[in-house]
Order: sequence, then C-alpha cells, then structure tokens
Amino acid sequence: MSLRAAVLGHPISHSKSPALHAAAYAQLGIDISYTAVDVTEPALPAFMKQVSQQEGWRGLSVTMPLKAAMLHEVDEVRGVASVLGVVNTVVFEDAGAGVKRVAYNTDVAGIVDAVRNAGVAPTPSAVILGGGGTAAAAVAALKLLGAVSVQLFVRDTSRVQEARAAAAGVGVDLAVRQLAEAAGPTAAADVVISTLPPRAADGLARELAASGARTPGVLLDVAYDPWPSKIASAWQAGGGSVVPGLEMLLYQAVEQVRLFSRLREEVNAAVIDVMCDAVGLPRRAF
Repeated sequence: MSLRAAVLGHPISHSKSPALHAAAYAQLGIDISYTAVDVTEPALPAFMKQVSQQEGWRGLSVTMPLKAAMLHEVDEVRGVASVLGVVNTVVFEDAGAGVKRVAYNTDVAGIVDAVRNAGVAPTPSAVILGGGGTAAAAVAALKLLGAVSVQLFVRDTSRVQEARAAAAGVGVDLAVRQLAEAAGPTAAADVVISTLPPRAADGLARELAASGARTPGVLLDVAYDPWPSKIASAWQAGGGSVVPGLEMLLYQAVEQVRLFSRLREEVNAAVIDVMCDAVGLPRRAF
C-alpha cells in the first residue's frame, strides 16, 4: 500500500512544503508521497470525506485559508491547537477498523524555534503584524518566549477573533491597533512577527526606511516569497536581526515529519540538514 501526505490550501502552488517533506522521507528511507493540493474552504468537507475513505494517508499539512475550518473536519484536537482554535496539521491514526483524524498545531513550535535561535530577551516586548490563524500561533509562541503582552497591528480590527481567543487561552494581554499606527511600536519591539501576506508589509517597510528608525530587535517575516521582503531589508538596514519565513516553515515541518513518518527519534540533525538543502536554507547547529 502506497503512503500519502499532502499540503492543503488556496492558493498552494508556491508552497515549499513538498520539497521539505520529500527530502526528509528520502533521508529516512520511507516511501511517503507528498503533494500540494489546492483546496478552498467550501470544498474542504468534501475533500476530507474523500481522503477519509482512502487507504494510505498519513497526514495533511494545512495552510491558509483552512486553519480554522479544519477544526470541524477532525475527530480530535491535541496540544496547543485545542487552546488556539486553529490547526496546521492532521494526522491519520489507526483506530480499529477505521482511522482517527487528529489535529495539531506545529506552527507554534516552528515560530519558537526560529525566533529563539536569533536570540531574544527573556521578557521581550512583542509586536505581531496581521491577524488570522498564524497570528494566533504567534501569540502562543510569544508566550513561550516570555512575552506577557503583545501589540497586534491589523488592517481590520474587527477581524482578530482567532488572535483574541489565543491570547485569552494562553494568558497574554493583547492590544489591537490599526496597521497604520505600527511603525513606531514595531521599530522599538524586541521581537516582531509579521504574519502578513507577501508584499502587504511594503508600506510599513517604506515608512521604517524613510524615518531612519533603528530596529534593534528580531523580525520573523512569515512570508518567504519574494525574499528578501521589503520589510526584512528595511529591518536589517536598521540594525536588527531577520529570521526568514523559510526557517519557521522548516521547524514546523520537522514536527510534521515526525508525526507523519511515525519515526520521531530518527528525525535527527541529518534529516534536518537535507531539508535545509532542499529549500536553500543554511545549515544550523540544531
């Protein structure tokens, strides 16, 4: 029986997840095919019904706009995903005559590991740019990194339900403000996580560059295509450290590979090395 996994989202053609996963499974010597499947939110229930009736599925990576909708398509939610209300991973577990669909959120671990490697103050002042499912994961990650409060800057302050729920769930004070007000607080923050889509932070980048503001903190820009983004370039010019979105993608994918392959201990530095090579990331001391 052939084993399968996939990344779901819309649009999805840009995803580098297939390259990461394929490299990992080749290194592990396990035959799991991993593809990208374009699935819209309205089409998700039918898709999940279809795959639940097929043999060989090990797991699904879930990206926008499906991270909240997937909650309604699984049998169980584990770990921090149950607090956040957004998931990015579904694992198919053997359950007697059928399978159990179990949801996780590995984005939190991906953000924590990526930002921690860049060096962050013990109790950092923190800013998140953008709302939605990834912003909710960022709230939880910042809590684990020691933040007690977070400023969230969005274009529409009425659409931050997921981030608010995450903040309440993990015990973080959340202040929600307009994105147009972000330049000063962003420049001054110890850690900034941009969850905005590609190019959506270009205006803020121009504002930071024009002001000549110093940016001594750490910026993680989740968007990784095109790279470097304008905000990453402006941040680096201001003296700060930049973590590429690919690094977060790598770390969250490592956790998914452990779950999908069922070879947790075998997913070691050698596997992570080939995953880095697959997407052009420099190797680090993991």
